[in-house]
Amino acid sequence: MLSLACCHASRPFAVPSSSVMIVRPPQPRGTNLLAEKVEQLMEWSSRRSIFRMNGDKFRKFIKAPPRNYSMIVMFTALQPQRQCSVCRQANEEYQILANSWRYSSAFCNKLFFSMVDYDEGTDVFQQLNMNSAPTFMHFPPKGRPKRADTFDLQRIGFAAEQLAKWIADRTDVHIRVFRPPNYSGTIALALLVSLVGGLLYLRRNNLEFIYNKTGWAMVSLCIVFAMTSGQMWNHIRGPPYAHKNPHNGQVSYIHGSSQAQFVAESHIILVLNAAITMGMVLLNEAATSKGDVGKRRIICLVGLGLVVFFFSFLLSIFRSKYHGYPYSFLIK
Repeated sequence: MLSLACCHASRPFAVPSSSVMIVRPPQPRGTNLLAEKVEQLMEWSSRRSIFRMNGDKFRKFIKAPPRNYSMIVMFTALQPQRQCSVCRQANEEYQILANSWRYSSAFCNKLFFSMVDYDEGTDVFQQLNMNSAPTFMHFPPKGRPKRADTFDLQRIGFAAEQLAKWIADRTDVHIRVFRPPNYSGTIALALLVSLVGGLLYLRRNNLEFIYNKTGWAMVSLCIVFAMTSGQMWNHIRGPPYAHKNPHNGQVSYIHGSSQAQFVAESHIILVLNAAITMGMVLLNEAATSKGDVGKRRIICLVGLGLVVFFFSFLLSIFRSKYHGYPYSFLIK
């Protein structure tokens, strides 16, 4: 044995090039699985910004490890028989947000957008004990979602800009929202200008109505009522018209938080403000006119009744939104 070793040591040992084999260390199974999942998600994202998931896909790509990406999921019910108008409105904003991310220069494989429809993933809703839609949730790369990973839609609304801000807080991924151009406002403004211009042209020989103080006062009041009732907030945030409780079917027209409102709520506030203003106008008319005393007294009582009742109603709405406000008047 010793001589054989010496003999081999005295001669160089050569291996034919054709027989050389490179053996690579085996890759961990989790690494291969993660790469496959990310590759599949990137493929889906290249075709559409939001991909739909059923129960099997949800468990594979969202619930099951490994995962090194964040997933934003919208749980919704878009089928016509569900009659969820809020779901359709929220889906439009969600599409705008996802498209903004997909076509962004910062797009990467660290954030994906998906959707689970109730009729396609009933088991997912049951697994998460979810009984309302729409709902937005963030599933982090590691661990289970926390309370803040569920978007507070009732308080904030579902505008794409608000969703982007929430995502930035949860993932540190900042998405600049790009909305498609909407020319409806421009067209409406052009039609209004044309209508006013045509009216002025037809009445060019008699333009005394332009100096009508009552007409300008009514226009000014309409603008004031619209702005003070929150119409601009509705335009920016895009809240739902009202909220229907999925458990008992009760419809709420007044939002319970001071940080949000429904469209119906702004309409109610507009009517209340208009009624209070009408009461004040009647009180002023009763005090300044020189007509019959009995008629003035009736106008005064009607105006006072309008102010007292509708102001009490307005104050009760204020108390319901600003919890802890101690004051009330007639109506609690």
